[in-house]
Amino acid sequence: MTRKVQIYDTTLRDGTQAENFNLSVMDKIRISHKLDDLGVDYIEGGWPGSNPLAVEYFQAMQSENLKHTKLAAFGATRMFSNPIEKDKSTQALLDAKTPVITIFGKSWDIHVYDALRIELEDNLLIIEETLSYLRPHVEKLFYDAEHFFDGFKKNAEYALTTLGKAIDGGADCLILCDTNGGMLPHEVQPIIVRVQQFIKERGANVDLGIHAHNDSDTAVANSLLALSLGVEQVQGTMNGYGERCGNANLTSVIPALGLKMDYQCKAVDNIDKLYGASMLVDELANLPHNKYQPYVGRSAFAHKGGIHVSAVKRNPLCYEHIEPEKVGNIRRILISDQAGKSNVVHKAQKFGIDIDSSSPIVASIVAELKELENQGFQYEGAEASFELLMRRAIGAQAHYFTLKGFRAINSKRKMDEPPETEATIRLEVAGQEVHTAAMGDGPVNALDRAMRKALTRFYPALDEVELIDYKVRVLSGQQGTGARVRVLIESRDQYEQWGTVGVSRNIIEASWQALVDSINYKLMRDEKRSAEKE
Repeated sequence: MTRKVQIYDTTLRDGTQAENFNLSVMDKIRISHKLDDLGVDYIEGGWPGSNPLAVEYFQAMQSENLKHTKLAAFGATRMFSNPIEKDKSTQALLDAKTPVITIFGKSWDIHVYDALRIELEDNLLIIEETLSYLRPHVEKLFYDAEHFFDGFKKNAEYALTTLGKAIDGGADCLILCDTNGGMLPHEVQPIIVRVQQFIKERGANVDLGIHAHNDSDTAVANSLLALSLGVEQVQGTMNGYGERCGNANLTSVIPALGLKMDYQCKAVDNIDKLYGASMLVDELANLPHNKYQPYVGRSAFAHKGGIHVSAVKRNPLCYEHIEPEKVGNIRRILISDQAGKSNVVHKAQKFGIDIDSSSPIVASIVAELKELENQGFQYEGAEASFELLMRRAIGAQAHYFTLKGFRAINSKRKMDEPPETEATIRLEVAGQEVHTAAMGDGPVNALDRAMRKALTRFYPALDEVELIDYKVRVLSGQQGTGARVRVLIESRDQYEQWGTVGVSRNIIEASWQALVDSINYKLMRDEKRSAEKE
């Protein structure tokens, strides 16, 4: 029998507590829409009482439209010293105006004494009172029982009592948290069974959830075991990011649920979008993707010669536990030029490009893509560049301008003054050579301004293009300052938002490539929109 499960993603809150994992508000909004597209049921956007960035995100999301996902704000039980009506953290949760609020409280008596420094009965009071106060204001109210498994092992009676108070406060779901990540599967099972008995004894109509950290490398195993026991909600992060060793990895949990355990949820229905969501999170966080990651790693379905390749060509099931396309990944035969054709055709269809899989052009695109990837190009966060690449390959890309040369000069005259940057550029546009110069906050900004200055009298719509994000990643540190860098630029106009990419050992050249693609994509899309109106 097919069973239902709720997928709760906390990448934007718990995930950002990982070392070197940082997201801007715009990054968080993009990821929110990507997770919504994937079909995640709940997105924990952050803790609005903890920092201005979270407040700004929740304010921005009030004007964003999510098709399926419900947004959750995260916070703690009120401070014992504050009346609930005057508790700033609690009021910040309400100000976030989310349909879901998740409250965490203490389950382990040692935390009550040493962290909160209050009595056990006082902790029970603030759990029930906080939830009761919030209950009328939200569609769903979740309770994260922090350190529940550790607390249960030390004082089972008290840990269960805290859950009882959460039930009394009106929680829709009790999430059992392995906050320290030290539990092993054989320890998790009897505790969950006892909690289920406790809920039944109380006659409560409440769901159970699991929130596992990965400090013992068992977060996914513990989560899947909990679900197999009847737990209804699983919490985790994309690519397993989180504090210390991370959280349960949803890119492993979701396919296991849908492809191996016969669970039903929207994310399982859209599981072919999993790879793209995984890659986007890494790209926006400016972190290298783990190629060896199960399901969504580039090496997850890669085969390299000998017996494996021979067997996989005859029957992929010989060395693959699922079909890679099911999660949006591709099979890679590392000594073959056949890898990637299906992915190229799939992307072509998405871009409205009519191309047959047997066409030599597909093989040409795959070969070019391989060469570019060897140089360091990645297109998961830069689909506009990939669409332009495909259109050039089939001869369907208009030529809007030609570079004749550019120069960027940095100068600094006084130690206590910022440096000055000037860029000059020569372009050929509509048979005319245009020579312009512009000042900027840095060489890339100056180059961008000079290029727009040269082009806007020919293409006035470029005035509405806004560069909203700029990321640089060093691809290999082995060559020091001579290493290749990848530049990812995010742009938008009144219609849409798009990403472009450039790679070079020269950061200005890589930036130029991404800027040119951004301008070309804008002009191409405007041309297409004009044609559709006629």
